[in-house]
Amino acid sequence: MNAGAQRTLAYSWLLLIHQLPAKPAYLRVKIWRRLQDLGAVAVKNAVHALPMNEETQEDFEWLLREIVEGGGEAVVCEARLIDGLSDQEIRALFDQARDADYEDVAKDVRALAKLRANAKPDAIAERRIQVARLRKRLAQVVSIDFFGAIGREKAEGLLRGLEDRLSEGEDVKKKATIDSGESAFGTLRDRTWVTRQGVYVDRIASAWLIRRFIDPQARFKFVAGKGYRPVDGELRFDMFEAEFTHEGDKCTFEVLLERGALKDPALRAIAEIIHDIDLKDDKFGRTEVAGIRTLVEGISIATEDDSERIARGTEVFNSLYDYFKKKRR
Repeated sequence: MNAGAQRTLAYSWLLLIHQLPAKPAYLRVKIWRRLQDLGAVAVKNAVHALPMNEETQEDFEWLLREIVEGGGEAVVCEARLIDGLSDQEIRALFDQARDADYEDVAKDVRALAKLRANAKPDAIAERRIQVARLRKRLAQVVSIDFFGAIGREKAEGLLRGLEDRLSEGEDVKKKATIDSGESAFGTLRDRTWVTRQGVYVDRIASAWLIRRFIDPQARFKFVAGKGYRPVDGELRFDMFEAEFTHEGDKCTFEVLLERGALKDPALRAIAEIIHDIDLKDDKFGRTEVAGIRTLVEGISIATEDDSERIARGTEVFNSLYDYFKKKRR
C-alpha cells in the first residue's frame, strides 16, 4: 500500500469520557498527570483521546478504574470520527504536544551544553548523570510519540552531540559509514532512500541533494515516523535512528554535505537557509529564509503527496542553486 493510500484510511480512536468530583482536589491533579504521562490529548472538555491499540486500551482501563475509585465517573469507548474534528486534526494535536515536549528537552540540552566544561572527575560524572536524565526524559517522550512528531530528530541530534562531546578518549562512531572511506558517497548508487511521510523543508531539500549530487538513480520511500525497520539496501534520512539525520545543531541537509565532503559554496548557502528554516534558531540570518519558507509551505499546502512535494521542491532548489552559482561568479 502506498503512502497516499495510507493517508486515506480512517483512524480508530480510544476516547476517555470522565467526570470528576469537586473533592478531593488532588484527584484532578492526579488524573491530569496520568493523562499527560499516557500522552493523551484533550479533544473536548473532559474527553481525551489515544490511538486505538491493546496497550492504550489497557492504559485507559486502568485510568478509568482510578477515576471510579476516586468517586468520579468515566467511560472508555472506541470511536471513528464522522463529523466535527477530523482524524488529521486530532493527529496534529498529538504532534503539537510531542513537539512541545521535544522542545523542552532540546532547551535543557542546549543549556547543559553551554555550561563551561570542568575537567574534574566529579564534575564530569555529574554532567554525565544530567545527560543520562535527559536521555531518559527523551525516551519517555518517544514512548508516547504515536505518530513521529518532527521535533524528535532535533532533540535526538542535540542530545547525541552532547553525549559525544562527553565521551572523551572514546571512539565516537559515525553512523552510516557504509565502507571505509565512504565520506564522499563513492558507492551510494541506485539506492532506496527512506524518510518519514509528510516531507517538509529539510527532507525535500535533502532529497533534492541526494538525487542531484549523491545518487542520481535514487528512489524514495515514505514511511510512518515510528516503528519502521529498514530492509537490506535501504538508507534512511531525517528520521529517528537514520543513517543520515540531525547531528548536534546540524540539520540533515548539513550532515549530508559534511559526510559527502561537498564543498560547493552554493550548496553551503542553501544549507544555511535550510538550517534556519528547519531549526528556527536564526543561526545564519539568511535574508532568503522568508521567501524559501513561503515557497515550501505553498508546496505543502498544494499537495499531500510526498513524491509530488519533492518534485516541486526540486524545481525550487534547482533555481536557488543556479542563483547562488551565478551570484558567486
